[in-house]
Amino acid sequence: MKAVILAAGKGTRLLPITETRPKPLMPIMCKPLIEWQLEALSRIKGLEEIVIVVSYMKDKVMKYLDNHPLRDKIVFIDQGEELGTGDAVVKAIENAGVSGKTLIVYGDLFLGDWNILEEIVRSNTNSIVGVAVDNPQDYGVLIVEDEVFKGVIEKPENPPSNIVNAGIYYLDADTIIAHKDIKPSPRGELEFTDILNSIADESEIRVYSIDKSMWIDIGLPWNLLEANKLALEKIELEIKGRIEQNVVIKGRVFIDEDALVRSFTYIEGPAYIGKNAVIGPNARIRPYTSICEGTRIGFSVEVKESIVMEHTHISHLAYVGDSIICENVNFGAGTITANLRFDDKPVKMIIKGRRVSSGRRKLGAVVGAGVKTGINVSLMPGAKIGSNSWIAPGAVVYHDIPSNSFYKWRGEGYIEALKRE
Repeated sequence: MKAVILAAGKGTRLLPITETRPKPLMPIMCKPLIEWQLEALSRIKGLEEIVIVVSYMKDKVMKYLDNHPLRDKIVFIDQGEELGTGDAVVKAIENAGVSGKTLIVYGDLFLGDWNILEEIVRSNTNSIVGVAVDNPQDYGVLIVEDEVFKGVIEKPENPPSNIVNAGIYYLDADTIIAHKDIKPSPRGELEFTDILNSIADESEIRVYSIDKSMWIDIGLPWNLLEANKLALEKIELEIKGRIEQNVVIKGRVFIDEDALVRSFTYIEGPAYIGKNAVIGPNARIRPYTSICEGTRIGFSVEVKESIVMEHTHISHLAYVGDSIICENVNFGAGTITANLRFDDKPVKMIIKGRRVSSGRRKLGAVVGAGVKTGINVSLMPGAKIGSNSWIAPGAVVYHDIPSNSFYKWRGEGYIEALKRE
């Protein structure tokens, strides 16, 4: 039996996170998403090969997996031009010589219980995973009769049900190829769901339902926060690093090797502190926070329900709430991420030119890699800062800042291209 992971997409809705890393390497509890998937696949008996379809930033994905314990089982297929999920699956099957029953997993999925993959394979029947959600119009909606798949409709205005396509399939590879001749969708892509509809006309596919609390489609920035929170729910208390005197640790907190927690720091679990991280003195780490390798959280800094990626410095007198801070960021003293609107309404964020509600009452900023802020900078709820941009001291940022920009503040903000010597 073989497995296919579709890991080629650009992840444009996740910008600026995906400006410097592909979706498969987004950290969840400081571990790349594809690592979670591979660990789950490694537990499936009889798995002979894992085909990973890559394209965007493929070199980074391949380099990360170069010394992976499963490397001997991994085959990379370059999709080239990204022509849709149907194109990706067909290329994986044809170019890697896949045949027989095949497990197919979308590369941007996170599960609260990864044993689901093993259960589907063990059933040994054609299967598609469905999940009941509150907003089915945003997904491919399944038509189901007596737990049998009858078809899927992409993002309908009036969904026939609230059961949506979870992006996990167990199907016969030869059957997929027999139904590969499909027409491009309205957005010009070859959709795997069209192949599924064609198969359903001739063969029975069982719908395997899972609870929505166990499934996250990481298509939007706040989904990454939700996945991080779900992962942290299962963390256990373990301290490998060094703890100075007068540190308070409450609940389930993991502190990795060579991390240092300085005096008078207060950490509330569940929380994750990565290798070589330095926390404090006098810092506060609140629940559902992941602080990744080599990051420094300094004096009187508070971090709440956030992801702070590798080698970032938030050194003093700052607040980070419900935010994603990418790698190699430096926050000047007094930098604040506001996470709550005055009117208490859900925070909105600009996604591909549209203002989209996050559905979250609290949501801070998404700060791209290499960003620098001056002292006393305020980032308003839902603001996104493009990678390698600078924010001048005292600035208040209400809107998104493009990458490689210098944002200045003179009563109102203006942006100019960042010139580097």
